[in-house]
Amino acid sequence: MLTQPPAPAYFDPAALTAFQAALNQLGQGFADLPDFEGLPTDPAALEQVLREVAERLRDNYPYFHPLYAGQMLKPPHPVARLAYMLALWINPNNHALDGGRASSHMEKEAVAQLARMFGWQTHLGHLTSGGTVANLEALWVAGRLRPETTVVASTQAHYTHARISAVLGLPFEPIACDPYGRLDADALEARLRQGGVGTVVATLGATATGAVDPLPRLLVLREQYGFRLHADAAYGGYFGLARTLGSPARAAFDCLGEADSIVVDPHKHGLQPYGCGSVLFRDPTVARFYKHDSPYTYFTSAELHLGEISLECSRAGAAAVALWATLRLFPLEPGGAFAAHLERSRAAALDLQARLEQDTRFVTAFAPELDIVVWAPRAASAAEASRRARAIFAEAARRNLHLALADLPTEFFGSIAPEFAASGDTVTCLRSVLMKAEHADWVDHIYAVLGEAATAALGQPAA
Repeated sequence: MLTQPPAPAYFDPAALTAFQAALNQLGQGFADLPDFEGLPTDPAALEQVLREVAERLRDNYPYFHPLYAGQMLKPPHPVARLAYMLALWINPNNHALDGGRASSHMEKEAVAQLARMFGWQTHLGHLTSGGTVANLEALWVAGRLRPETTVVASTQAHYTHARISAVLGLPFEPIACDPYGRLDADALEARLRQGGVGTVVATLGATATGAVDPLPRLLVLREQYGFRLHADAAYGGYFGLARTLGSPARAAFDCLGEADSIVVDPHKHGLQPYGCGSVLFRDPTVARFYKHDSPYTYFTSAELHLGEISLECSRAGAAAVALWATLRLFPLEPGGAFAAHLERSRAAALDLQARLEQDTRFVTAFAPELDIVVWAPRAASAAEASRRARAIFAEAARRNLHLALADLPTEFFGSIAPEFAASGDTVTCLRSVLMKAEHADWVDHIYAVLGEAATAALGQPAA
Protein backbone atom coordinates (compact mmCIF):
# COMPACT_ATOMS: atom_id res chain seq x y z
CA MET A 1 0.00 0.00 0.00
CA LEU A 2 1.39 3.39 -0.98
CA THR A 3 1.59 6.01 1.74
CA GLN A 4 0.47 9.51 0.90
CA PRO A 5 1.41 12.82 2.49
CA PRO A 6 -1.62 14.79 3.64
CA ALA A 7 -3.34 16.63 0.80
CA PRO A 8 -3.99 20.36 1.16
CA ALA A 9 -7.51 21.24 2.22
CA TYR A 10 -8.17 22.80 -1.16
CA PHE A 11 -11.94 22.94 -0.76
CA ASP A 12 -11.85 24.29 2.81
CA PRO A 13 -14.72 26.83 3.02
CA ALA A 14 -13.22 28.65 6.03
CA ALA A 15 -11.79 31.34 3.76
CA LEU A 16 -15.35 32.34 2.87
CA THR A 17 -15.63 33.94 6.32
CA ALA A 18 -12.96 36.47 5.37
CA PHE A 19 -14.66 36.91 2.01
CA GLN A 20 -18.01 37.71 3.64
CA ALA A 21 -16.38 40.37 5.83
CA ALA A 22 -14.70 41.92 2.79
CA LEU A 23 -17.95 41.82 0.82
CA ASN A 24 -19.73 43.65 3.65
CA GLN A 25 -16.98 46.30 3.66
CA LEU A 26 -17.32 46.71 -0.11
CA GLY A 27 -21.08 47.15 0.21
CA GLN A 28 -20.67 49.86 2.84
CA GLY A 29 -18.83 51.94 0.27
CA PHE A 30 -22.11 52.28 -1.67
CA ALA A 31 -24.45 52.59 1.30
CA ASP A 32 -25.48 56.16 0.40
CA LEU A 33 -27.19 55.01 -2.80
CA PRO A 34 -30.97 54.59 -2.80
CA ASP A 35 -32.06 50.98 -2.60
CA PHE A 36 -33.41 49.23 -5.68
CA GLU A 37 -34.77 45.88 -6.70
CA GLY A 38 -32.22 43.82 -8.56
CA LEU A 39 -32.91 40.75 -10.63
CA PRO A 40 -35.16 38.41 -8.67
CA THR A 41 -33.44 35.34 -7.26
CA ASP A 42 -35.16 32.21 -6.03
CA PRO A 43 -32.77 30.77 -3.42
CA ALA A 44 -33.99 27.21 -3.97
CA ALA A 45 -33.63 27.47 -7.73
CA LEU A 46 -30.23 29.10 -7.33
CA GLU A 47 -29.01 26.27 -5.12
CA GLN A 48 -30.36 23.66 -7.52
CA VAL A 49 -28.53 25.19 -10.49
CA LEU A 50 -25.32 25.59 -8.53
CA ARG A 51 -25.48 21.97 -7.46
CA GLU A 52 -25.92 21.00 -11.11
CA VAL A 53 -22.86 23.11 -11.96
CA ALA A 54 -20.86 21.44 -9.18
CA GLU A 55 -21.86 18.02 -10.47
CA ARG A 56 -20.82 18.89 -14.01
CA LEU A 57 -17.50 20.30 -12.81
CA ARG A 58 -16.65 17.01 -11.13
CA ASP A 59 -15.98 15.75 -14.64
CA ASN A 60 -12.47 17.15 -14.55
CA TYR A 61 -8.92 16.10 -13.92
CA PRO A 62 -7.80 17.16 -10.42
CA TYR A 63 -5.74 20.09 -11.66
CA PHE A 64 -5.37 21.44 -8.12
CA HIS A 65 -3.87 18.25 -6.68
CA PRO A 66 -0.15 17.31 -6.58
CA LEU A 67 -1.00 14.07 -8.41
CA TYR A 68 -1.89 16.19 -11.40
CA ALA A 69 1.54 16.73 -12.98
CA GLY A 70 0.61 16.87 -16.64
CA GLN A 71 -0.10 20.20 -18.29
CA MET A 72 0.72 23.74 -17.13
CA LEU A 73 -2.17 24.05 -14.71
CA LYS A 74 -1.57 25.53 -11.28
CA PRO A 75 -4.31 26.36 -8.78
CA PRO A 76 -4.76 30.05 -7.99
CA HIS A 77 -3.96 31.11 -4.47
CA PRO A 78 -7.02 31.58 -2.22
CA VAL A 79 -6.37 35.33 -2.04
CA ALA A 80 -6.49 35.50 -5.84
CA ARG A 81 -9.71 33.48 -6.05
CA LEU A 82 -11.44 35.53 -3.38
CA ALA A 83 -10.21 38.91 -4.62
CA TYR A 84 -11.37 38.00 -8.14
CA MET A 85 -14.76 36.97 -6.78
CA LEU A 86 -15.03 40.16 -4.71
CA ALA A 87 -14.35 42.26 -7.80
CA LEU A 88 -17.18 40.50 -9.64
CA TRP A 89 -19.70 42.32 -7.46
CA ILE A 90 -18.52 45.48 -9.25
CA ASN A 91 -17.56 43.72 -12.50
CA PRO A 92 -15.09 46.41 -13.66
CA ASN A 93 -13.83 46.67 -17.23
CA ASN A 94 -10.20 47.78 -17.45
CA HIS A 95 -10.55 49.46 -20.82
CA ALA A 96 -11.45 53.01 -19.85
CA LEU A 97 -11.04 54.52 -16.40
CA ASP A 98 -14.75 55.15 -16.00
CA GLY A 99 -15.31 51.39 -16.48
CA GLY A 100 -12.71 50.29 -13.97
CA ARG A 101 -11.45 53.13 -11.81
CA ALA A 102 -9.91 51.28 -8.87
CA SER A 103 -9.05 48.14 -10.83
CA SER A 104 -7.23 50.14 -13.55
CA HIS A 105 -4.96 51.70 -10.94
CA MET A 106 -4.47 48.29 -9.33
CA GLU A 107 -3.46 46.92 -12.73
CA LYS A 108 -0.91 49.67 -13.27
CA GLU A 109 0.57 49.02 -9.82
CA ALA A 110 0.69 45.25 -10.34
CA VAL A 111 2.24 45.53 -13.81
CA ALA A 112 4.86 47.94 -12.45
CA GLN A 113 5.84 45.23 -9.95
CA LEU A 114 6.21 42.73 -12.79
CA ALA A 115 8.39 45.23 -14.65
CA ARG A 116 10.58 45.83 -11.59
CA MET A 117 11.13 42.07 -11.38
CA PHE A 118 13.07 42.50 -14.64
CA GLY A 119 14.84 45.65 -13.44
CA TRP A 120 12.63 48.11 -15.34
CA GLN A 121 11.74 51.34 -13.56
CA THR A 122 10.17 52.77 -16.73
CA HIS A 123 8.15 50.63 -19.09
CA LEU A 124 4.92 50.33 -21.01
CA GLY A 125 2.75 47.36 -20.18
CA HIS A 126 -0.58 45.92 -19.25
CA LEU A 127 -2.40 42.69 -18.52
CA THR A 128 -3.97 40.59 -21.26
CA SER A 129 -6.35 37.67 -21.43
CA GLY A 130 -3.36 35.33 -21.83
CA GLY A 131 0.04 34.73 -23.36
CA THR A 132 -1.22 34.42 -26.91
CA VAL A 133 -2.61 37.97 -26.99
CA ALA A 134 0.43 39.24 -25.07
CA ASN A 135 2.79 37.74 -27.66
CA LEU A 136 0.60 39.06 -30.45
CA GLU A 137 0.96 42.60 -29.11
CA ALA A 138 4.73 42.21 -28.75
CA LEU A 139 5.10 40.98 -32.34
CA TRP A 140 2.64 43.61 -33.59
CA VAL A 141 4.85 46.36 -32.15
CA ALA A 142 7.93 44.59 -33.52
CA GLY A 143 6.28 44.52 -36.95
CA ARG A 144 5.60 48.24 -36.81
CA LEU A 145 9.25 48.87 -35.99
CA ARG A 146 10.61 46.28 -38.43
CA PRO A 147 7.97 46.15 -41.19
CA GLU A 148 8.02 43.30 -43.70
CA THR A 149 10.95 41.59 -41.97
CA THR A 150 11.07 38.00 -40.78
CA VAL A 151 10.27 36.77 -37.28
CA VAL A 152 12.33 33.78 -36.11
CA ALA A 153 12.01 31.51 -33.08
CA SER A 154 13.29 28.08 -32.12
CA THR A 155 11.58 24.89 -33.20
CA GLN A 156 10.65 24.40 -29.53
CA ALA A 157 9.08 27.86 -29.22
CA HIS A 158 5.34 27.99 -28.73
CA TYR A 159 3.42 27.32 -31.93
CA THR A 160 1.52 30.59 -31.60
CA HIS A 161 4.51 32.62 -32.83
CA ALA A 162 4.18 31.18 -36.31
CA ARG A 163 0.42 31.64 -36.24
CA ILE A 164 0.62 35.18 -34.86
CA SER A 165 3.16 36.11 -37.52
CA ALA A 166 0.73 34.86 -40.17
CA VAL A 167 -2.08 36.96 -38.67
CA LEU A 168 0.19 40.02 -38.73
CA GLY A 169 1.37 39.33 -42.28
CA LEU A 170 4.98 38.86 -41.17
CA PRO A 171 7.20 36.08 -42.55
CA PHE A 172 8.13 33.47 -39.94
CA GLU A 173 10.96 30.94 -39.91
CA PRO A 174 11.86 28.31 -37.29
CA ILE A 175 15.46 27.97 -36.14
CA ALA A 176 16.94 24.64 -35.06
CA CYS A 177 17.50 23.77 -31.42
CA ASP A 178 20.66 22.50 -29.77
CA PRO A 179 20.64 19.07 -28.04
CA TYR A 180 19.24 20.69 -24.89
CA GLY A 181 16.12 22.08 -26.52
CA ARG A 182 17.44 25.65 -26.63
CA LEU A 183 17.57 27.88 -29.69
CA ASP A 184 20.83 27.05 -31.49
CA ALA A 185 22.71 30.35 -31.55
CA ASP A 186 25.05 29.18 -34.32
CA ALA A 187 22.09 28.24 -36.52
CA LEU A 188 20.54 31.60 -35.74
CA GLU A 189 23.70 33.47 -36.71
CA ALA A 190 23.87 31.57 -39.98
CA ARG A 191 20.33 32.74 -40.73
CA LEU A 192 21.09 36.31 -39.64
CA ARG A 193 23.94 36.50 -42.14
CA GLN A 194 21.39 36.03 -44.92
CA GLY A 195 19.62 39.23 -43.83
CA GLY A 196 15.97 40.14 -43.53
CA VAL A 197 15.42 39.09 -39.89
CA GLY A 198 13.67 41.82 -37.94
CA THR A 199 12.66 40.02 -34.74
CA VAL A 200 14.12 37.13 -32.76
CA VAL A 201 11.92 35.43 -30.17
CA ALA A 202 13.80 34.00 -27.19
CA THR A 203 11.86 31.43 -25.17
CA LEU A 204 12.48 31.29 -21.44
CA GLY A 205 10.65 28.16 -20.43
CA ALA A 206 9.74 26.18 -23.55
CA THR A 207 6.32 24.56 -23.29
CA ALA A 208 7.43 20.98 -23.87
CA THR A 209 10.69 20.89 -21.93
CA GLY A 210 11.08 24.12 -19.95
CA ALA A 211 14.29 24.90 -21.86
CA VAL A 212 15.72 28.41 -21.58
CA ASP A 213 17.21 29.98 -24.71
CA PRO A 214 20.79 31.38 -24.50
CA LEU A 215 19.84 35.01 -24.00
CA PRO A 216 23.39 36.34 -23.37
CA ARG A 217 24.53 35.08 -26.78
CA LEU A 218 21.39 36.46 -28.43
CA LEU A 219 22.09 39.89 -26.98
CA VAL A 220 25.58 39.81 -28.52
CA LEU A 221 24.03 38.89 -31.88
CA ARG A 222 21.51 41.72 -31.53
CA GLU A 223 24.36 44.22 -31.22
CA GLN A 224 25.87 42.84 -34.42
CA TYR A 225 22.73 42.38 -36.53
CA GLY A 226 20.30 44.95 -35.12
CA PHE A 227 17.18 42.82 -34.75
CA ARG A 228 14.49 43.32 -32.15
CA LEU A 229 14.64 40.80 -29.30
CA HIS A 230 11.37 39.61 -27.79
CA ALA A 231 11.43 37.31 -24.74
CA ASP A 232 8.54 34.90 -24.47
CA ALA A 233 8.78 34.15 -20.76
CA ALA A 234 5.10 33.29 -20.45
CA TYR A 235 5.94 30.15 -18.51
CA GLY A 236 9.33 30.84 -16.99
CA GLY A 237 9.29 34.59 -16.35
CA TYR A 238 9.03 34.41 -12.58
CA PHE A 239 11.98 32.03 -12.24
CA GLY A 240 14.44 34.90 -12.18
CA LEU A 241 13.51 35.13 -8.50
CA ALA A 242 14.68 31.58 -7.80
CA ARG A 243 18.20 31.16 -6.40
CA THR A 244 18.58 27.51 -7.44
CA LEU A 245 18.82 27.74 -11.22
CA GLY A 246 21.68 26.14 -13.11
CA SER A 247 24.30 28.43 -14.61
CA PRO A 248 22.97 28.67 -18.22
CA ALA A 249 19.43 29.51 -17.08
CA ARG A 250 20.72 31.86 -14.39
CA ALA A 251 22.75 33.76 -16.96
CA ALA A 252 19.69 34.10 -19.21
CA PHE A 253 17.43 35.41 -16.44
CA ASP A 254 20.10 37.81 -15.21
CA CYS A 255 20.00 39.68 -18.52
CA LEU A 256 16.28 39.29 -19.27
CA GLY A 257 15.75 42.99 -18.62
CA GLU A 258 17.84 43.77 -21.72
CA ALA A 259 15.18 42.32 -24.03
CA ASP A 260 13.04 44.79 -25.96
CA SER A 261 9.78 43.21 -24.84
CA ILE A 262 8.79 40.51 -22.37
CA VAL A 263 5.69 38.37 -21.97
CA VAL A 264 4.98 36.67 -18.65
CA ASP A 265 1.75 34.90 -17.66
CA PRO A 266 0.64 35.38 -14.04
CA HIS A 267 -1.92 32.62 -14.63
CA LYS A 268 0.93 30.12 -14.90
CA HIS A 269 3.40 30.52 -12.04
CA GLY A 270 1.86 33.71 -10.64
CA LEU A 271 -0.93 31.94 -8.71
CA GLN A 272 -3.68 33.60 -10.76
CA PRO A 273 -6.93 32.32 -12.31
CA TYR A 274 -7.20 32.16 -16.07
CA GLY A 275 -6.89 34.40 -17.96
CA CYS A 276 -4.12 36.69 -16.90
CA GLY A 277 -1.16 37.31 -19.16
CA SER A 278 0.98 40.42 -19.47
CA VAL A 279 3.10 42.19 -22.06
CA LEU A 280 5.87 44.63 -21.16
CA PHE A 281 7.92 46.96 -23.37
CA ARG A 282 11.27 48.40 -22.26
CA ASP A 283 10.72 51.55 -24.35
CA PRO A 284 7.49 53.28 -23.28
CA THR A 285 7.42 55.40 -26.45
CA VAL A 286 6.02 52.41 -28.37
CA ALA A 287 2.71 53.67 -26.99
CA ARG A 288 2.57 55.78 -30.16
CA PHE A 289 1.59 52.69 -32.13
CA TYR A 290 -1.51 52.21 -29.98
CA LYS A 291 -2.72 55.79 -30.32
CA HIS A 292 -6.32 56.03 -31.50
CA ASP A 293 -9.39 58.21 -31.09
CA SER A 294 -12.43 57.09 -29.12
CA PRO A 295 -14.53 60.18 -28.33
CA TYR A 296 -17.13 58.18 -26.40
CA THR A 297 -14.64 56.30 -24.19
CA TYR A 298 -11.68 58.25 -22.85
CA PHE A 299 -13.43 61.36 -21.58
CA THR A 300 -13.48 61.01 -17.78
CA SER A 301 -9.81 61.61 -17.08
CA ALA A 302 -6.66 62.97 -18.67
CA GLU A 303 -4.81 60.03 -17.09
CA LEU A 304 -3.70 57.11 -19.22
CA HIS A 305 -6.57 54.74 -19.94
CA LEU A 306 -5.42 51.14 -20.32
CA GLY A 307 -7.40 50.82 -23.53
CA GLU A 308 -5.07 53.41 -25.02
CA ILE A 309 -2.11 51.01 -24.74
CA SER A 310 -3.83 47.72 -25.51
CA LEU A 311 -5.14 45.97 -28.60
CA GLU A 312 -7.86 44.35 -26.52
CA CYS A 313 -10.80 46.49 -25.55
CA SER A 314 -12.95 45.01 -22.77
CA ARG A 315 -10.82 43.18 -20.21
CA ALA A 316 -11.76 41.79 -16.81
CA GLY A 317 -10.76 44.23 -14.09
CA ALA A 318 -11.18 41.31 -11.70
CA ALA A 319 -7.97 39.79 -13.08
CA ALA A 320 -6.04 42.92 -12.08
CA VAL A 321 -7.63 42.94 -8.63
CA ALA A 322 -6.68 39.29 -8.07
CA LEU A 323 -3.07 39.87 -9.16
CA TRP A 324 -2.76 43.03 -7.06
CA ALA A 325 -4.04 41.19 -3.98
CA THR A 326 -1.65 38.29 -4.54
CA LEU A 327 1.32 40.63 -4.85
CA ARG A 328 0.33 42.27 -1.57
CA LEU A 329 0.57 38.86 0.08
CA PHE A 330 3.58 37.62 -1.93
CA PRO A 331 5.93 40.42 -3.03
CA LEU A 332 8.21 39.54 -5.94
CA GLU A 333 11.44 39.35 -3.96
CA PRO A 334 14.41 36.99 -4.36
CA GLY A 335 14.50 34.90 -1.22
CA GLY A 336 10.88 35.69 -0.38
CA ALA A 337 7.98 33.32 0.17
CA PHE A 338 6.90 33.45 -3.47
CA ALA A 339 10.42 32.70 -4.69
CA ALA A 340 10.57 29.79 -2.25
CA HIS A 341 7.54 28.26 -3.99
CA LEU A 342 9.41 28.31 -7.29
CA GLU A 343 12.48 26.78 -5.69
CA ARG A 344 10.39 23.94 -4.27
CA SER A 345 8.95 23.24 -7.72
CA ARG A 346 12.43 23.10 -9.18
CA ALA A 347 13.60 20.87 -6.32
CA ALA A 348 10.76 18.46 -7.12
CA ALA A 349 11.83 18.31 -10.77
CA LEU A 350 15.46 17.65 -9.88
CA ASP A 351 14.40 14.96 -7.41
CA LEU A 352 12.25 13.17 -9.99
CA GLN A 353 14.99 13.51 -12.62
CA ALA A 354 17.54 11.89 -10.29
CA ARG A 355 15.25 8.91 -9.68
CA LEU A 356 14.55 8.44 -13.37
CA GLU A 357 18.25 8.51 -14.20
CA GLN A 358 18.75 5.51 -11.88
CA ASP A 359 15.77 3.58 -13.25
CA THR A 360 16.82 1.18 -16.01
CA ARG A 361 13.34 1.25 -17.55
CA PHE A 362 13.70 4.89 -18.59
CA VAL A 363 16.02 7.28 -20.40
CA THR A 364 16.05 11.01 -19.70
CA ALA A 365 16.77 13.65 -22.32
CA PHE A 366 18.51 16.32 -20.23
CA ALA A 367 18.31 17.83 -16.76
CA PRO A 368 15.40 20.22 -16.23
CA GLU A 369 16.27 23.91 -16.38
CA LEU A 370 13.08 24.91 -14.56
CA ASP A 371 10.49 22.44 -13.25
CA ILE A 372 9.55 20.32 -16.29
CA VAL A 373 10.90 16.77 -16.63
CA VAL A 374 10.81 14.73 -19.85
CA TRP A 375 11.75 11.07 -20.22
CA ALA A 376 11.06 8.06 -22.41
CA PRO A 377 10.76 4.34 -21.75
CA ARG A 378 13.88 2.47 -22.78
CA ALA A 379 13.26 0.52 -26.01
CA ALA A 380 14.97 -0.71 -29.16
CA SER A 381 13.33 1.93 -31.34
CA ALA A 382 11.60 5.29 -31.13
CA ALA A 383 8.33 3.71 -32.23
CA GLU A 384 8.45 1.11 -29.45
CA ALA A 385 9.43 3.72 -26.86
CA SER A 386 6.47 5.83 -27.99
CA ARG A 387 4.09 2.88 -27.66
CA ARG A 388 5.38 2.18 -24.16
CA ALA A 389 5.06 5.83 -23.16
CA ARG A 390 1.41 5.88 -24.17
CA ALA A 391 0.77 2.66 -22.25
CA ILE A 392 2.44 3.98 -19.09
CA PHE A 393 0.55 7.27 -19.44
CA ALA A 394 -2.76 5.38 -19.45
CA GLU A 395 -1.80 3.11 -16.54
CA ALA A 396 -0.66 6.07 -14.47
CA ALA A 397 -3.98 7.87 -15.08
CA ARG A 398 -5.84 4.78 -13.88
CA ARG A 399 -3.92 5.19 -10.63
CA ASN A 400 -4.79 8.92 -10.36
CA LEU A 401 -1.34 10.09 -11.49
CA HIS A 402 -1.87 12.45 -14.40
CA LEU A 403 1.16 13.04 -16.63
CA ALA A 404 1.45 14.40 -20.16
CA LEU A 405 2.86 13.18 -23.45
CA ALA A 406 5.15 15.15 -25.73
CA ASP A 407 6.63 14.34 -29.14
CA LEU A 408 10.28 15.41 -29.03
CA PRO A 409 13.19 15.15 -31.47
CA THR A 410 15.13 11.93 -30.97
CA GLU A 411 18.34 13.95 -31.12
CA PHE A 412 17.52 15.23 -27.62
CA PHE A 413 18.47 11.77 -26.34
CA GLY A 414 21.81 11.82 -28.18
CA SER A 415 24.30 9.17 -27.08
CA ILE A 416 22.05 8.08 -24.21
CA ALA A 417 19.66 6.37 -26.62
CA PRO A 418 21.19 6.41 -30.12
CA GLU A 419 18.70 3.72 -31.16
CA PHE A 420 15.99 6.38 -31.11
CA ALA A 421 17.69 8.59 -33.71
CA ALA A 422 18.47 5.54 -35.81
CA SER A 423 14.81 4.65 -36.08
CA GLY A 424 12.91 7.93 -36.30
CA ASP A 425 12.90 11.71 -36.06
CA THR A 426 10.65 12.00 -33.00
CA VAL A 427 9.77 9.96 -29.95
CA THR A 428 6.71 10.26 -27.74
CA CYS A 429 7.94 11.04 -24.23
CA LEU A 430 6.39 11.22 -20.83
CA ARG A 431 6.36 14.73 -19.45
CA SER A 432 5.76 16.01 -15.94
CA VAL A 433 5.15 19.66 -15.04
CA LEU A 434 5.95 19.93 -11.33
CA MET A 435 4.82 23.53 -10.97
CA LYS A 436 3.07 23.26 -7.60
CA ALA A 437 5.22 23.89 -4.52
CA GLU A 438 3.50 20.87 -2.94
CA HIS A 439 5.07 18.64 -5.58
CA ALA A 440 8.28 18.70 -3.53
CA ASP A 441 6.48 16.63 -0.86
CA TRP A 442 4.92 14.24 -3.35
CA VAL A 443 7.85 13.00 -5.45
CA ASP A 444 8.04 9.76 -3.45
CA HIS A 445 4.42 9.02 -4.16
CA ILE A 446 4.57 10.15 -7.79
CA TYR A 447 7.58 7.96 -8.49
CA ALA A 448 6.00 4.98 -6.71
CA VAL A 449 2.82 5.26 -8.78
CA LEU A 450 4.89 5.71 -11.94
CA GLY A 451 6.71 2.50 -11.05
CA GLU A 452 3.43 0.63 -10.61
CA ALA A 453 2.19 1.99 -13.94
CA ALA A 454 5.40 0.98 -15.71
CA THR A 455 5.24 -2.52 -14.26
CA ALA A 456 1.63 -2.88 -15.37
CA ALA A 457 2.34 -1.52 -18.85
CA LEU A 458 5.69 -3.19 -19.49
CA GLY A 459 5.52 -6.23 -17.26
CA GLN A 460 8.89 -5.43 -15.73
CA PRO A 461 9.88 -3.87 -12.39
CA ALA A 462 12.77 -1.49 -12.00
CA ALA A 463 16.17 -3.20 -12.06
